[in-house]
Amino acid sequence: MSMERNDRFRCAALECRVMSADEAAMLIEDGMTVAVSGFTPSGCPKMVPLAISEQVRSGQRKLRLNLFSGASTGEELDSDWASLGIIARRLPYMTSKALRSAVNGSGNEPVFYTDIHLGEVAQNARLGFYGKIDVAIVEAAAITEEGNIIPTTAVGCSQTYIDLAERVIVELNLAQPAGLEGMHDIYRVQNPPLRQPIPLTGVGQRIGTPWLSCPVEKIAAVVIGEAEEHPRPLAPEDEVSRAIAANIVRFLEKEKEAGRLSADQLPLQSGVGSVANAVLFGLKNSGFEHMSFFSEVMQDGILDLIDAGKADFASATSLSLSKEGMNHLLGDLEKYRGKLVLRDSEISNSAELIRRLGVIAMNTAVEADIYGNVNSSQMNGTSVYNGTGGSGDYARNASISIFMTNSVAKGGKISSIVPMVTHVDHCEHDVDVLVTEQGYADLRGLSPKERAVKIIENCAHPDYRPQLRRYFEAACAATHGAQTPHLLDEAFSFHRNLKQTGTMLESE
Repeated sequence: MSMERNDRFRCAALECRVMSADEAAMLIEDGMTVAVSGFTPSGCPKMVPLAISEQVRSGQRKLRLNLFSGASTGEELDSDWASLGIIARRLPYMTSKALRSAVNGSGNEPVFYTDIHLGEVAQNARLGFYGKIDVAIVEAAAITEEGNIIPTTAVGCSQTYIDLAERVIVELNLAQPAGLEGMHDIYRVQNPPLRQPIPLTGVGQRIGTPWLSCPVEKIAAVVIGEAEEHPRPLAPEDEVSRAIAANIVRFLEKEKEAGRLSADQLPLQSGVGSVANAVLFGLKNSGFEHMSFFSEVMQDGILDLIDAGKADFASATSLSLSKEGMNHLLGDLEKYRGKLVLRDSEISNSAELIRRLGVIAMNTAVEADIYGNVNSSQMNGTSVYNGTGGSGDYARNASISIFMTNSVAKGGKISSIVPMVTHVDHCEHDVDVLVTEQGYADLRGLSPKERAVKIIENCAHPDYRPQLRRYFEAACAATHGAQTPHLLDEAFSFHRNLKQTGTMLESE
């Protein structure tokens, strides 16, 4: 037994449960519901899922499984399992092209996909909305003497899935850094009507334990090995993403000038993707100091803000870093350990905490309409792209809710500002500020018709402003001053020639 294995695997009572990934995979039977750790590719199990894929690919087994997670997963799960027809039902979020095809009816086997606000998943699971969980597979950086599980680079819904599963498989991944131990804060939330206030009043506060707890007798298998994480690369910043970032920083600076609570007083939340990461880099060059983050993911830019002395602390459920970002973290892990904490997604996405802390939320849109309704998940109102994710948790409860998008897509062939969105994830009442590379529209306190003028003039691409103006003027005239003027036939004709692909998200 290697010294590292001794340091990481400290529970003598579990020695008899150590087995290979192939053996552990045989514990999972056709028709089961499997729940996994992680949030984005970070922290997801890899060894057992790959073993299952190989057993199915070789014709040794035929499996159809329900797959639950905290958010999207790595290629070993969503992509491989979807390609092999293993996934029957999936929740709560995805980013895999192969899975997207299967969900939208292009795969060999249909997949029933449930798109859920990520902050609601754990409670819904505990209340039994999704049925029985047969097996939880959890990636670990270490197992303590008592059998408690030290998570790796993400938490997600791991504790809830462990509590609900009939059996637990632990993947002790020695490729994950041992130094992650101590970076987590795991807190169990009670179900209504017994729930008490979550005792978190500051971003850097800890209220739970640094491990996931699990009765030793529930752990059916421990698989020990090394499996590299394959983080998604960040698309390089371009002129458009830098312009969007600059407009968001400009808005935040004006808030500070106006004497309102600003980005160095309220914690920030930033979504996933190249545009969101560009905003973080833009904040590094701003005049804001002592920023903090209360978010579901930490991207590369947060490390740069800490290095520059601009950010004091970041709380999330996932280290959603690029390969370069992970190397950056590991290069000075001790410095970052005191400035980062990973929590359950039920905490990171808690409506109670987002409202209490006054989070300023920044999320990405697929399209927005002239009244401020946002579509963040669907193409042409019929085909899901990724899902709404956690953006709704933040948008509804944030002190300021900002949505950002390119003004056009498909090389300018499609306007991202439209008369009426084809699918509403975030209604106009939850959108305070809309930002494109053209500028920003502060929508707070405005009527729908006032919002329309601001969005068309400040956010729409110049090539599409005349068409949007004509639509709005015709709608106002035809509806005789109605609160939210619409001409449904003309609104739908705006989308008539759109393809199911063709949004800025394709590049992320």
